[in-house]
Amino acid sequence: MMYDGQRWYVVQSQPNAEYKAVAHLNRQGFATYLPRYLKRRRHARRIDIVPAPLFPRYLFVAINVTTQRWRSIFSTVGVSHIVGNGDHPTAIPAHVVTALQAREDAAGFVRLDQRPTFRAGEKIRVLEGPFTDCLGLYEGMKDYDRVAILLDLLGRKVRVMVNVMSVAVA
Repeated sequence: MMYDGQRWYVVQSQPNAEYKAVAHLNRQGFATYLPRYLKRRRHARRIDIVPAPLFPRYLFVAINVTTQRWRSIFSTVGVSHIVGNGDHPTAIPAHVVTALQAREDAAGFVRLDQRPTFRAGEKIRVLEGPFTDCLGLYEGMKDYDRVAILLDLLGRKVRVMVNVMSVAVA
């Protein structure tokens, strides 16, 4: 909860210590916001959906620099430093945090834009890059950002990997 005169600042945490930094900052009376999303993690031939920070090593803290003892943040467990100019933290516009909070679902996770879903064998068109306007057949997702399509080049089918945002249904 933010009070009058408080503005949002960005704090960099130590590696994998975002939750520890949030706990210690909250214990000191600072309002914090750590945007999280559901991440697909592949491990030992299994795919898990786990909560993860949207911005690894970064979180937001609301501070009134005129009335709060904000310099204690520098020595807080889990905190590396406050993003700013020298020893003076730089405030970010409040709409940045508000926009992130508006994208949260009921469980408190930020909803990311959904990737387009294609069916295997569906005809798709490449929108940008060296294969612009080429038609191909959707083969599958190879990782989170790229799709494999089969293009008919020089009289044979060639597998090409393109960014998922560079293709659309034909």
